Amino acid sequence: MHARTLTEAGTMGGAMPDVDARAPGTPSVPLTFRDALLAAGLLIETGVRGLYGRSATFESIADGVNAIMTRLGRDHDAEVLRFPPAMGQADFETSEYLKSFPQLAGIIHSFCGDDKGHRRLLARLEDKEDWSDMQRPAGVVFTPAACYPVYPVIARRGPLPEGGKVVDAMSYCYRHEPSLEPTRMQLFRQREYVCLGTPERILAFRQLWIERARQLGEALQLPVKIDVANDPFFGRGGKIVAECQREAKLKFELLIPVNDGAPPTACMSFNYHMDHFGVLWNLRTADGNTAHTGCAGVGIERLVLALLRHHGLDPARWPQAVRDTLWGG
Repeated sequence: MHARTLTEAGTMGGAMPDVDARAPGTPSVPLTFRDALLAAGLLIETGVRGLYGRSATFESIADGVNAIMTRLGRDHDAEVLRFPPAMGQADFETSEYLKSFPQLAGIIHSFCGDDKGHRRLLARLEDKEDWSDMQRPAGVVFTPAACYPVYPVIARRGPLPEGGKVVDAMSYCYRHEPSLEPTRMQLFRQREYVCLGTPERILAFRQLWIERARQLGEALQLPVKIDVANDPFFGRGGKIVAECQREAKLKFELLIPVNDGAPPTACMSFNYHMDHFGVLWNLRTADGNTAHTGCAGVGIERLVLALLRHHGLDPARWPQAVRDTLWGG
């Protein structure tokens, strides 16, 4: 089946069409959502699980999602901060990310040797031997979440303004969880609004974004559900932490069915960190108390994929109301 036919057949209420894009006469197999995205050229294969290029069409939808987030957060009068997909190792270690999610972290390494070391490296490459032990940590790590660079930056400025603060942050983020599920990318974008202040303000902020997410789901004509959730804390002790997080209802997610035969995917999240980052970074409110923090964010690629799954692979054929929500009338 050609890419155009895949696009026409891609309106998703259920499964993808029971065909593939192989040569004529080859026995057909069920076409997965990932197969269809690749065949249509929306995602570009790189040979690494969870690492994709994006087409112009995919990026146009992503731009629409970003524009929606800008409109939804306009009343926050937020400070806009944009960060690269890496942060300093010292700040990363202070965040305690490795205590909770060592399985997801990505540390950047570089060659730091001399000419002699370079010759050894080239010899190993020539002999197809492992050369990774010749790399050393570069002092930077991949950003794990868009909000993580925000806390040290704001903390270094001193106490928060009266009434607290909201930051509009966005970054490419990294998670080491290679997968064939298109929603589980190793490098992806997060757009977050980060709120810093009193517990009362954070909880009101989170509830506001939960309601906005419900309305967004309706406007985009997506089958959304919002439910309590937990982060993927590592190890046996992590299970206890995750249970506590769910019991305290610190994290909610907006869920949308996307992947073939899998549970719904979290496309947005709404988090209350209590004073965790406030203590780590010595974040203070204007009256000197430890600040609480929370964030509301969207996984850009995940929401794009949800739209493609439920409205088809050709945005020109989407419902006009959905197109207007993304790109205006």
